[in-house]
Amino acid sequence: MQIETPPTVKPYAKPEGERRGLIIVNTGDGKGKSTAAFGLALRAHGRRHVHGKAVRIFQFMKVPSARFGEHRMFEQLGIPIEGLGDGFSWKSPDLEHSAQLARNGWEKAKAAILSGDYFLVVLDELTYPLIYSWMPLDDVLHTLQSRPKEVHVVITGRRCPPEIIALADTVTEMTKIKHAFNAGIPAQRGIED
Repeated sequence: MQIETPPTVKPYAKPEGERRGLIIVNTGDGKGKSTAAFGLALRAHGRRHVHGKAVRIFQFMKVPSARFGEHRMFEQLGIPIEGLGDGFSWKSPDLEHSAQLARNGWEKAKAAILSGDYFLVVLDELTYPLIYSWMPLDDVLHTLQSRPKEVHVVITGRRCPPEIIALADTVTEMTKIKHAFNAGIPAQRGIED
């Protein structure tokens, strides 16, 4: 560890640009992509009295009946969270059905983004149906570019297409340094599901 002296002068100037909706991407092989998006959803929901609009979460790979910890808490808080898929692709008995679920789910998410009714729309695990060619990337890009000016969108998932990264305002790559799974430790309830 390197010891540092705390800064005594603000290390940056306040930006002078306009406030507007952002496109935020959490990608990479490390843990925390969805978790960071959910934390942002909680922050936005907590400021609802300021911006007056709701938060909406779509999960492209989770099943509609999923009851993970985030589902239970978001439901208690009144934040809609919707599973749009049928789970891990390797468990799917019909990948064309999985692809159709992703396309149908995209239409719901697209409508929510374009409606302007939401301050923040989270598109959790959107990258997977894109890289599997289950959904048209061009439609996603057009929707992101055409959204109402005040709508923020968060996209999560590994291997985010470079076209989305180029369009995004903020991109964070989660880098795996170490993961318990690689040491033979299974997913822990309440931590990873």
